[in-house]
Amino acid sequence: MDRALTSRFNIPSTLSPYYHRRTSLAAITRRITPAIVSAKRSPIEGVSEELNLIASEELDQAPARRRVRSAFVDLQLQLDHCLIKKAPIGIRTEEWYERNSKGEEIFCKCWLPEAGVKIKAAVCFCHGYGSTCTFLFDGIAKQIAGSGYGVYAIDHPGFGLSDGLHGHIPSFDDLADNAIEQFTKMKGRPELRNVPRFLFGQSMGGAIALKVHLKEPQAWDGLILVAPMCKISEDVKPPKLVLNALILMSTLFPKAKLFPKKDMSELFFRDPSKRKLSDYDVICYDDQTRLKTAVELLNATRDIEMQVDKVSLPLLILHGAADRVTDPNVSKFLHEQAISQDKILKLYPGGYHCILEGDTDENIFTVINDIVAWLDARTTPK
Repeated sequence: MDRALTSRFNIPSTLSPYYHRRTSLAAITRRITPAIVSAKRSPIEGVSEELNLIASEELDQAPARRRVRSAFVDLQLQLDHCLIKKAPIGIRTEEWYERNSKGEEIFCKCWLPEAGVKIKAAVCFCHGYGSTCTFLFDGIAKQIAGSGYGVYAIDHPGFGLSDGLHGHIPSFDDLADNAIEQFTKMKGRPELRNVPRFLFGQSMGGAIALKVHLKEPQAWDGLILVAPMCKISEDVKPPKLVLNALILMSTLFPKAKLFPKKDMSELFFRDPSKRKLSDYDVICYDDQTRLKTAVELLNATRDIEMQVDKVSLPLLILHGAADRVTDPNVSKFLHEQAISQDKILKLYPGGYHCILEGDTDENIFTVINDIVAWLDARTTPK
């Protein structure tokens, strides 16, 4: 499973498989009373009082998140991170908004090789829970684009710069459907005519990418997953009574923030210096998990687990072997059960959850180079 589901939720004893079996549904429901308060962001060290004031804005709605991102974007580009400092030159970028079928404005971005370089393939990225396709993914995308690929990404509804209540997932299927809608438009761009198309998902984005593939199995040429959220491990699966209570509460208070906030940066970032830079990811959703979001994430993993034997695309799975946010054993399960004839699993010794942005410089570029080598092997004419 994606251990973020239990690590983030962190309801001591209530979610434990050893919770007293005779406890009533009503008692559990009373025990996990929801809250509507927002956690206040801690000041960022070394940042002016004015910028900290901007960063402390309420980010429930997209206009506020867009204002905060605009205020910090220049500062983010000056951070001492290898993805920023060693970004290839000449990469062309474009940002725009598309209105989806539900009327929501969806933030879109692409990174293209320098002018005159023929695009080998399109790589369409799905970000993880709470995240955005801006900030450090910008550096990841530039590295891949520098190897001749067009990288395309969106912020999911309710996250980053896209419309929607921050951190609220009313329907996980809607996230996948929105990704299909936006990526279909992107695949129709002139520069992508007659080139292969690959899906790329990280953590929760891995679950979205898997759902996209399962909904349109013939529409893609391959699937890259980094620390994917795709199954609930038995040792952390909530008891049925607790799950029923969560479902009931999510019906009554879908947008409420139930679970206590927990600082998980030490589980995400192996390199302490990069962990500190995560403070500059000012539009990430880092508050308590909303009730409906929790239930949708749990349901999504269950649905994917039941269909994992339908995964048929060429498949690359990358996972930190020491990841305590999403279980590496789940990636092993996916690799074993997928019916793909072309499938590779790479486990990185000592790697935490964020192997693409939170590890040592050397390890980060090893992972990116593994992705590029895998793409090259499937796009270069024989």
